[in-house]
Amino acid sequence: MRVSLKCGLCILFYCCCIFSYAQTVLKTDFKQTHKIKLFHTTETIKVDGILDEDVWKTTDVAKDFNEIILRDIDKVKRKSEARVVYDNEFIYFSFYSEDTIPYISNTLKRDANPGQNETVWIALDPLNQQTNGFIFALSSYNVQLDDLISANSLNSLSFTWDNKWYSAVKRYNDHWTAEIAIPFKTLRYSKENLEWGINFYRVDIKNAQYGGWTKIPINIHWADLGYYGTLVWDKPPPAPGKNISFIPYTTASYLKNIGNEKTNIKWDAGFDAKVALTPSLNLDFTVNPDFSQVEVDQQVTNLTRFNIFFPERRTFFLENADLYNEIGYPLIRPFYSRTIGLDESGNTIPIIGGVRLSGNINKDYRIALMNIQTAAKEAFAAQNYTALTVRRQVLQRSSISAYLFNRQAFLHDTAKIETPLNAYGRNAGVDARFTSNTTKWRGFTSYNYSFKPGISNKNGYFNIGAEYSVKKIGFQVHYNDVGTNYYADMGFIARINNYDAHLDTVIRLGFKQLFQQVKYRIMPLKGNVNTHLFGVENSLILNPSGTFNNLMNRLRYNLNMKNRSEFQFILERENTRLLFFTKFTNKQPLPPGDYIYNQWNAEYKSDFRKKISYTANYRQGEFYNGTILSGAFSINYRLEHWGNINLGFSYNSIKFPEPFGDAKLYLINPKIEIFFSNNLFWTTFLQYNTQINNININSRIQWRYKPMSDFFLVYTDNYFSDPFLINKNRALVLKLNYWLNL
Repeated sequence: MRVSLKCGLCILFYCCCIFSYAQTVLKTDFKQTHKIKLFHTTETIKVDGILDEDVWKTTDVAKDFNEIILRDIDKVKRKSEARVVYDNEFIYFSFYSEDTIPYISNTLKRDANPGQNETVWIALDPLNQQTNGFIFALSSYNVQLDDLISANSLNSLSFTWDNKWYSAVKRYNDHWTAEIAIPFKTLRYSKENLEWGINFYRVDIKNAQYGGWTKIPINIHWADLGYYGTLVWDKPPPAPGKNISFIPYTTASYLKNIGNEKTNIKWDAGFDAKVALTPSLNLDFTVNPDFSQVEVDQQVTNLTRFNIFFPERRTFFLENADLYNEIGYPLIRPFYSRTIGLDESGNTIPIIGGVRLSGNINKDYRIALMNIQTAAKEAFAAQNYTALTVRRQVLQRSSISAYLFNRQAFLHDTAKIETPLNAYGRNAGVDARFTSNTTKWRGFTSYNYSFKPGISNKNGYFNIGAEYSVKKIGFQVHYNDVGTNYYADMGFIARINNYDAHLDTVIRLGFKQLFQQVKYRIMPLKGNVNTHLFGVENSLILNPSGTFNNLMNRLRYNLNMKNRSEFQFILERENTRLLFFTKFTNKQPLPPGDYIYNQWNAEYKSDFRKKISYTANYRQGEFYNGTILSGAFSINYRLEHWGNINLGFSYNSIKFPEPFGDAKLYLINPKIEIFFSNNLFWTTFLQYNTQINNININSRIQWRYKPMSDFFLVYTDNYFSDPFLINKNRALVLKLNYWLNL
């Protein structure tokens, strides 16, 4: 890319930032209008869900909740109240929520279906910097949910972060009450900070209403830290004291691989440890970690020419992960933690151990430093991974980050470094992100470079973007320029590797991407419709030389009903210039050339509040020089609050003129969840996928015998789908861990 173009884009970005900075005053300053005072208590609070302690009668009250998420016009229909006090060990919250029996709950499993249960929520920003914080939620059946939040990754909340806190619920005919006790050890905060950011939420499923203490506009994410109120301490919060957690585990496993006729029975052990160096800076250790209890990836049918991105679920990689994961652009990330300890197929590579330092150094700086050592496995050499990010907060809601990632390979008797490029891979760069106080404007840019043996050119990645969003309209413009020799050994780049089916080889090719989107929203004041949303978007891909590669144009319409049903319709036109022979069937691959094709897609989601709910999707149209017909259907039956039976099915039929053949692809994925109690769950997930010729069965029993301490029994089996039910491998694993506070 020419320097003049880079300069022009940077000037555009700078002007957008200056313009947005001039609009940094909120119409309503919730920090001033929504304050709740926090007082110390010496009264013993029994966490039983019954609000009979005297202190609950004298505290400040957060009430008069407003509609958020679906609409932002009225107050919510049902009364909700939140209160808060603290003692020397815990910060306590209580909730009073008007409701009627029966209470709706889709699950008794922790961290599941966060928006589909009667729940109350707490969002905390202890450092009051509007950049990162905590979420704690509780359902009417005392199901806990928790997660870390970051200003730049609100749309990727996964609820995979877990920590120890206590709660209880009491249900009545016309309301339910809850008590929550969060240990100070669980939080990261500064003793000198007497004002925290705080917000409260209420999910009223029966009325299909989502309520917030502050009035958050519909175009703003409900957890946006810039729209919190203020929690005012009567005096400095108590020091959390010694905060060291030791979590040992042990496993016993039976593994059988049919292909090489190997059977392996083994016992293993390891541990995790957490040490709070300061209230806002944490040191984590892991030795011989085991993630056998982590749920399997949900498979999809891939009709693109590139790899699929799967989310991280392993707990060690989650806390303060935003410092790594937000660098770059979706699907172009210099850091992707699943490159550590997993191969490209998701199979485990043993991790010997690791250490991570993360958190706030002071009010302006956050740091994340991680080092992981993996063992050699067959053809995979042992690897050492180091990741360092330092983030500096600028202005009020913006930041600049600098990072360095390093992967270093080590020779081993059974593993070798086949090419010099595999010896090491290093990435470094600077990432800047701007958010106006109103959150109307966002902007980002980054310069990134990779370092490989013998490579000194075309090894950069540059991006820039701006977004604007208000109640009715929003737009965004993003630009990415990825060099052909830009490697991200610890990252994910979706389209840089191109498979040539004629030569049976992978060819690297950088690209330039320009993405634009405009959305317009209509919210009728009367009737059964919540919102109409119209959208236009396009994505242009150019080769490194500036020649054409791909153009996608899309028209979108979304209809959101007050009964929580949804409808979506998409028209799409794509122009693709294939540079390499590409294969979609078992016949001849498509030759290089220009292909123009049109498709339409319709999807309907029914009211999930009902015992039986479903989603239906249909797609039809042209596909390169052929045709495509796709259908997907998923139906869920809710067994009150103690179980779900879900059946998912998708079918894809692609047909090309001879001699390119056709293909029919099936994906069937029934899932059964049984919740015996809040602490005992049984989940069985079957996935029949003809595209990868695999049938997977994963059945897992989890017993949480103490807070954050679990027993798991996991059974996994893999078969070929063709020839049908020929076994590949199977495993049975027992795992026991225990959370010990020292």
